Amino acid sequence: MNMRLSDHYEERLPRYTSYPTAPNFTEIPAARHAAWLSSIAPDATASLYLHVPFCRSMCWYCGCHTTVAQRDQPIADYLTVLREEIGLVRQKLAQNLAIKHVHFGGGTPTIITPEEFSGLIALLRQKFDIGADAEIAVEIDPRRLSPAMIAALGGCGVTRASLGVQSFDAKVQKAINRVQTVEQTAAATEGLRAAGVRGVNFDLIYGLPHQTLDSCIETVERCVALRPDRFAVFGYAHLPSFKKHQRKIDEAALPDAAARLEQAEAIASALVAAGYARIGLDHFALPEDELVRAQRDGALHRNFQGYTTDPCDILLGFGASAISRLPQGFVQNEVVLGRHAQRVLGGELPTAKGYEMTADDRMRAELIERLMCDFEVDLSQIGARHKTRPDVLMRAAPRLQTLVADGVVRLDGDVVRVAEDSRVLVRAVASAFDAHLGSSERTFSRSV
Repeated sequence: MNMRLSDHYEERLPRYTSYPTAPNFTEIPAARHAAWLSSIAPDATASLYLHVPFCRSMCWYCGCHTTVAQRDQPIADYLTVLREEIGLVRQKLAQNLAIKHVHFGGGTPTIITPEEFSGLIALLRQKFDIGADAEIAVEIDPRRLSPAMIAALGGCGVTRASLGVQSFDAKVQKAINRVQTVEQTAAATEGLRAAGVRGVNFDLIYGLPHQTLDSCIETVERCVALRPDRFAVFGYAHLPSFKKHQRKIDEAALPDAAARLEQAEAIASALVAAGYARIGLDHFALPEDELVRAQRDGALHRNFQGYTTDPCDILLGFGASAISRLPQGFVQNEVVLGRHAQRVLGGELPTAKGYEMTADDRMRAELIERLMCDFEVDLSQIGARHKTRPDVLMRAAPRLQTLVADGVVRLDGDVVRVAEDSRVLVRAVASAFDAHLGSSERTFSRSV
């Protein structure tokens, strides 16, 4: 770990789960979105993302588009709209797309009833060609996972569950309004596995209020005793100007940059010591996991859900705020629930904004993805695929020379390689090739 440079590169940068990033999206008409859908090639494969933006209570650290629903009727109404939207999108497609991955995100997707979830899966299977080997993943709040829902998840063929843990420190849990016991997490993990959900992921967060090095390590120890297949470890992004509920968090209780880095590395070291392989910047997996094989084979990818084995270039997003990735670029749905419903029930795609990619964007997107996944990129290979000389790419990234001078990056001919002890700064390296950085007023999360 290059501790000397961590403070120097302490800045707010994108997580690069897409390029260009969402703050660069501008208004795109629904007609253009429809045209993009209708032009998808007959032999294309795709992934699906369904957003369920409801929780029973608000976790104060949350950065997602979600709302608190104490009653079931708003959720049922939303599902009616979601089903209509799925039908609208399917009408625009020229053929029944082959689907490799399905991901339910939130909010809390398991807030819907088991019957509603089963019906939604049945609709997706009716509208799309979901292969027998497709991964179906669901994000889960272990505090509110009933036996009936566990049975429904298993019965519907769900293959992966991502459980939010964050921290088992009671003081931290109280400070973020998310009290969750080890026993609740264990019961959810064991129940899901018994139901046939073969992959279980845990999400952890560092940089939370009152969090300490000791509590981070203790949380890891309690988690690894349950032996989840994967971990995703994220730094808390404190952006109270964008997420007003984060104002309930005492800023004085937040760890500083040095403490955040110590926490991140302590968690990483504890997971590696427990037998998990480090995947990219912030994921960890057991040695036999397909993520490990993908990283070894140079086949790792990065999308809105983080690191993945999903190779699909097409992602169809459904629900309020959901983002789709199409061959021509990105589109995002209306964020406000009422506006999303109004447009869908009016027979219109709920497109709010997006981005039409240029040839330069496609080149940079591939370059940045390889850096984020492999910690290195061969500019001659990228340039050859996009008809651009490596020296042109070098000149287009003036910040790269500073990174080289600081020892963060090493150049081996046309290969840009992040130094082993500076991998935590890979977002800073990726940003050197970001032509749009600074063109948006959006504030990103800390790079460390």
